[in-house]
Amino acid sequence: QVQLQESGPGLVKPSQTLSLTCTVSGDDIATSTYSWSWIRQPPGKGLEWMGVIRYDGSTYYSPSLKSRTSISRDTSKNQFSLQLSSVTTEDTAVYYCVGGPLFNYWGRGTRVTVST
Repeated sequence: QVQLQESGPGLVKPSQTLSLTCTVSGDDIATSTYSWSWIRQPPGKGLEWMGVIRYDGSTYYSPSLKSRTSISRDTSKNQFSLQLSSVTTEDTAVYYCVGGPLFNYWGRGTRVTVST
């Protein structure tokens, strides 16, 4: 059973960089053929796919977020991470890490508020 758990600060100031980590259990991301994504949901809005890191380490990002987003992985810790720079209040959302061949496995989500 693959399980994912997000971690990171719940409050980020405007203009700073939001950093989240997803710890994966039940699968080895170094050898897995799965893709690992970040998805967010702002208050009162739908889900927004942010980007993915694939099994070979290649990354793809949403065009609307590409200039501010970076996804990386640490295979020694079985983790993958999200960095979103120059955040504004519009980046306030619940952030989910998601894995599997077709978004099969979801973390519980972590709420991040951008505020002074």
